[in-house]
Amino acid sequence: MHFDFLAIYNALPYLMDGLAFTVQLTLVASIGGLILGTGMAVIRELKVPVASRVISAYVTLMRCIPLILVLFWFFFLVPLVLGHLSAAGRPVPLGPKATAFITFTMFEAAYYAEIVRSGFKAVQKGQYEGARALGLSTWTTYSSIIIPQVLRATAPIIVTQTIILFQDTSLVYVLSLNDFLKVAAQIAQRDSKLVEFYSFVAVVYLILCSAGSELAERLRRNTSQAAKRSKSLRILGLPRP
Repeated sequence: MHFDFLAIYNALPYLMDGLAFTVQLTLVASIGGLILGTGMAVIRELKVPVASRVISAYVTLMRCIPLILVLFWFFFLVPLVLGHLSAAGRPVPLGPKATAFITFTMFEAAYYAEIVRSGFKAVQKGQYEGARALGLSTWTTYSSIIIPQVLRATAPIIVTQTIILFQDTSLVYVLSLNDFLKVAAQIAQRDSKLVEFYSFVAVVYLILCSAGSELAERLRRNTSQAAKRSKSLRILGLPRP
Protein backbone atom coordinates (compact mmCIF):
# COMPACT_ATOMS: atom_id res chain seq x y z
CA MET A 1 0.00 0.00 0.00
CA HIS A 2 1.34 3.42 -1.01
CA PHE A 3 1.04 6.14 1.64
CA ASP A 4 0.38 9.44 -0.14
CA PHE A 5 2.27 12.10 1.85
CA LEU A 6 1.68 14.65 -0.90
CA ALA A 7 -2.07 14.59 -0.27
CA ILE A 8 -1.50 15.56 3.35
CA TYR A 9 1.03 18.25 2.38
CA ASN A 10 -1.40 19.83 -0.09
CA ALA A 11 -4.16 19.88 2.52
CA LEU A 12 -2.02 21.30 5.36
CA PRO A 13 -3.46 24.85 5.20
CA TYR A 14 -6.99 23.50 5.72
CA LEU A 15 -5.86 21.03 8.37
CA MET A 16 -4.05 23.77 10.27
CA ASP A 17 -7.19 25.92 10.22
CA GLY A 18 -9.10 23.04 11.79
CA LEU A 19 -6.34 22.45 14.35
CA ALA A 20 -6.28 26.17 15.19
CA PHE A 21 -10.00 26.07 15.98
CA THR A 22 -9.54 22.93 18.12
CA VAL A 23 -6.71 24.55 20.09
CA GLN A 24 -8.65 27.81 20.45
CA LEU A 25 -11.69 25.97 21.80
CA THR A 26 -9.48 24.01 24.20
CA LEU A 27 -7.77 27.14 25.54
CA VAL A 28 -10.96 29.15 25.98
CA ALA A 29 -12.86 26.29 27.60
CA SER A 30 -9.97 25.33 29.90
CA ILE A 31 -9.22 28.87 31.07
CA GLY A 32 -12.87 29.86 31.39
CA GLY A 33 -13.77 26.53 32.97
CA LEU A 34 -10.93 26.78 35.47
CA ILE A 35 -11.95 30.29 36.52
CA LEU A 36 -15.61 29.31 36.91
CA GLY A 37 -14.72 26.01 38.52
CA THR A 38 -12.42 27.67 41.05
CA GLY A 39 -15.16 30.12 41.99
CA MET A 40 -17.66 27.28 42.42
CA ALA A 41 -15.18 25.27 44.49
CA VAL A 42 -14.61 28.21 46.85
CA ILE A 43 -18.35 28.74 47.29
CA ARG A 44 -18.80 25.07 48.15
CA GLU A 45 -15.80 25.15 50.46
CA LEU A 46 -17.23 28.16 52.30
CA LYS A 47 -20.64 26.43 52.41
CA VAL A 48 -22.49 29.54 51.24
CA PRO A 49 -26.21 28.98 51.90
CA VAL A 50 -28.30 27.97 48.87
CA ALA A 51 -25.49 28.76 46.40
CA SER A 52 -23.36 25.82 47.53
CA ARG A 53 -26.29 23.43 47.11
CA VAL A 54 -27.13 24.79 43.67
CA ILE A 55 -23.51 24.41 42.58
CA SER A 56 -23.34 20.91 44.03
CA ALA A 57 -26.40 19.92 41.99
CA TYR A 58 -24.94 21.56 38.88
CA VAL A 59 -21.62 19.74 39.23
CA THR A 60 -23.38 16.42 39.76
CA LEU A 61 -25.59 17.00 36.71
CA MET A 62 -22.70 17.92 34.41
CA ARG A 63 -20.63 14.94 35.54
CA CYS A 64 -23.47 12.46 35.07
CA ILE A 65 -24.57 13.25 31.51
CA PRO A 66 -22.63 12.97 28.23
CA LEU A 67 -21.08 16.11 26.80
CA ILE A 68 -22.76 15.51 23.45
CA LEU A 69 -26.15 15.70 25.17
CA VAL A 70 -25.22 19.03 26.77
CA LEU A 71 -24.26 20.34 23.32
CA PHE A 72 -27.70 19.40 22.01
CA TRP A 73 -29.39 21.01 25.01
CA PHE A 74 -27.64 24.31 24.48
CA PHE A 75 -28.09 24.33 20.73
CA PHE A 76 -31.81 23.50 20.70
CA LEU A 77 -33.23 24.42 24.11
CA VAL A 78 -31.37 27.58 25.18
CA PRO A 79 -32.61 29.59 22.14
CA LEU A 80 -36.18 28.63 23.09
CA VAL A 81 -35.63 29.70 26.71
CA LEU A 82 -34.09 33.01 25.63
CA GLY A 83 -37.01 33.51 23.25
CA HIS A 84 -39.53 33.14 26.08
CA LEU A 85 -37.57 35.66 28.15
CA SER A 86 -37.29 38.20 25.32
CA ALA A 87 -39.95 40.73 24.39
CA ALA A 88 -40.28 39.33 20.87
CA GLY A 89 -41.11 35.87 22.12
CA ARG A 90 -39.19 34.20 19.30
CA PRO A 91 -36.22 31.80 19.67
CA VAL A 92 -32.86 33.55 19.97
CA PRO A 93 -30.28 31.44 18.09
CA LEU A 94 -26.83 31.27 19.64
CA GLY A 95 -25.08 29.82 16.62
CA PRO A 96 -22.90 26.69 16.53
CA LYS A 97 -19.63 28.42 17.45
CA ALA A 98 -21.03 30.29 20.45
CA THR A 99 -22.80 27.11 21.55
CA ALA A 100 -19.53 25.17 21.44
CA PHE A 101 -17.52 27.72 23.43
CA ILE A 102 -20.22 28.25 26.08
CA THR A 103 -21.07 24.56 26.44
CA PHE A 104 -17.49 23.33 26.73
CA THR A 105 -16.63 26.06 29.23
CA MET A 106 -19.60 25.34 31.47
CA PHE A 107 -19.18 21.57 31.18
CA GLU A 108 -15.49 21.66 32.05
CA ALA A 109 -16.16 24.06 34.93
CA ALA A 110 -17.87 21.21 36.78
CA TYR A 111 -14.80 18.98 36.48
CA TYR A 112 -12.34 21.73 37.37
CA ALA A 113 -14.53 22.60 40.37
CA GLU A 114 -14.15 19.09 41.75
CA ILE A 115 -10.41 19.09 41.06
CA VAL A 116 -9.90 22.40 42.85
CA ARG A 117 -12.18 21.36 45.73
CA SER A 118 -10.06 18.26 46.27
CA GLY A 119 -6.99 20.50 46.38
CA PHE A 120 -8.23 22.29 49.51
CA LYS A 121 -7.29 19.17 51.46
CA ALA A 122 -3.64 19.84 50.61
CA VAL A 123 -3.69 23.20 52.40
CA GLN A 124 -2.76 23.04 56.07
CA LYS A 125 -5.15 24.47 58.63
CA GLY A 126 -2.38 26.70 59.86
CA GLN A 127 -2.65 28.70 56.63
CA TYR A 128 -6.26 29.62 57.45
CA GLU A 129 -5.46 30.32 61.09
CA GLY A 130 -2.52 32.53 60.14
CA ALA A 131 -4.70 34.53 57.74
CA ARG A 132 -7.34 35.06 60.42
CA ALA A 133 -4.66 36.10 62.92
CA LEU A 134 -3.48 38.74 60.45
CA GLY A 135 -7.03 40.01 60.04
CA LEU A 136 -7.17 39.21 56.33
CA SER A 137 -10.55 39.17 54.61
CA THR A 138 -11.98 35.99 53.14
CA TRP A 139 -11.33 37.28 49.61
CA THR A 140 -7.69 38.08 50.36
CA THR A 141 -7.18 34.80 52.21
CA TYR A 142 -8.40 32.71 49.31
CA SER A 143 -7.13 34.78 46.38
CA SER A 144 -3.63 35.43 47.77
CA ILE A 145 -2.92 32.45 50.03
CA ILE A 146 -5.20 29.46 49.57
CA ILE A 147 -6.00 29.36 45.83
CA PRO A 148 -2.35 29.64 44.65
CA GLN A 149 -1.42 26.67 46.85
CA VAL A 150 -4.43 24.68 45.66
CA LEU A 151 -3.62 25.32 42.00
CA ARG A 152 -0.01 24.25 42.51
CA ALA A 153 -1.11 21.05 44.25
CA THR A 154 -3.69 20.17 41.59
CA ALA A 155 -1.72 21.32 38.53
CA PRO A 156 -1.01 17.76 37.29
CA ILE A 157 -4.70 16.83 37.42
CA ILE A 158 -5.71 20.11 35.78
CA VAL A 159 -3.33 19.43 32.89
CA THR A 160 -4.68 15.88 32.56
CA GLN A 161 -8.26 17.17 32.44
CA THR A 162 -7.24 19.68 29.78
CA ILE A 163 -5.84 16.84 27.66
CA ILE A 164 -9.20 15.08 27.93
CA LEU A 165 -10.89 18.34 26.92
CA PHE A 166 -8.63 18.60 23.88
CA GLN A 167 -9.72 15.13 22.79
CA ASP A 168 -13.40 15.85 23.47
CA THR A 169 -13.45 18.89 21.19
CA SER A 170 -13.95 16.51 18.26
CA LEU A 171 -17.59 16.26 19.40
CA VAL A 172 -18.32 19.64 17.79
CA TYR A 173 -18.94 17.71 14.59
CA VAL A 174 -22.59 17.45 15.77
CA LEU A 175 -22.77 21.24 15.38
CA SER A 176 -21.23 21.08 11.89
CA LEU A 177 -18.15 22.98 13.05
CA ASN A 178 -14.86 22.43 11.25
CA ASP A 179 -12.49 21.27 13.93
CA PHE A 180 -9.28 19.37 13.17
CA LEU A 181 -10.87 15.92 12.90
CA LYS A 182 -13.87 17.16 10.91
CA VAL A 183 -11.69 18.92 8.33
CA ALA A 184 -9.48 15.85 7.97
CA ALA A 185 -12.52 13.61 7.55
CA GLN A 186 -14.00 15.85 4.86
CA ILE A 187 -10.79 15.94 2.83
CA ALA A 188 -10.24 12.21 3.32
CA GLN A 189 -13.69 11.47 1.93
CA ARG A 190 -13.26 13.88 -0.95
CA ASP A 191 -9.85 12.55 -2.02
CA SER A 192 -10.44 8.92 -1.00
CA LYS A 193 -7.38 9.07 1.26
CA LEU A 194 -8.88 7.72 4.47
CA VAL A 195 -5.76 5.93 5.72
CA GLU A 196 -3.47 8.91 5.12
CA PHE A 197 -5.60 11.58 6.77
CA TYR A 198 -6.86 9.56 9.72
CA SER A 199 -3.30 8.39 10.38
CA PHE A 200 -2.08 11.98 10.26
CA VAL A 201 -4.79 13.07 12.72
CA ALA A 202 -3.87 10.20 15.06
CA VAL A 203 -0.19 11.17 14.98
CA VAL A 204 -0.95 14.83 15.74
CA TYR A 205 -3.22 13.89 18.65
CA LEU A 206 -0.59 11.45 19.90
CA ILE A 207 2.19 14.07 19.83
CA LEU A 208 0.17 16.82 21.51
CA CYS A 209 -1.43 14.58 24.14
CA SER A 210 1.92 12.89 24.90
CA ALA A 211 3.49 16.31 25.43
CA GLY A 212 0.65 17.23 27.78
CA SER A 213 1.01 13.94 29.66
CA GLU A 214 4.74 14.53 30.06
CA LEU A 215 4.02 18.01 31.44
CA ALA A 216 1.50 16.56 33.89
CA GLU A 217 4.05 13.96 35.03
CA ARG A 218 6.73 16.59 35.58
CA LEU A 219 4.31 18.74 37.57
CA ARG A 220 3.36 15.69 39.63
CA ARG A 221 7.02 14.95 40.43
CA ASN A 222 7.70 18.59 41.33
CA THR A 223 4.62 18.71 43.56
CA SER A 224 5.62 15.46 45.26
CA GLN A 225 9.18 16.70 45.87
CA ALA A 226 7.92 20.02 47.23
CA ALA A 227 5.57 18.20 49.60
CA LYS A 228 8.41 16.01 50.86
CA ARG A 229 10.67 19.04 51.45
CA SER A 230 7.88 20.82 53.29
CA LYS A 231 7.28 17.76 55.49
CA SER A 232 10.99 17.45 56.27
CA LEU A 233 11.17 21.10 57.29
CA ARG A 234 8.15 20.71 59.57
CA ILE A 235 9.74 17.68 61.25
CA LEU A 236 12.96 19.64 61.80
CA GLY A 237 11.01 22.66 63.03
CA LEU A 238 12.45 24.91 60.33
CA PRO A 239 10.49 27.58 58.46
CA ARG A 240 9.44 26.70 54.91
CA PRO A 241 11.04 28.68 52.05
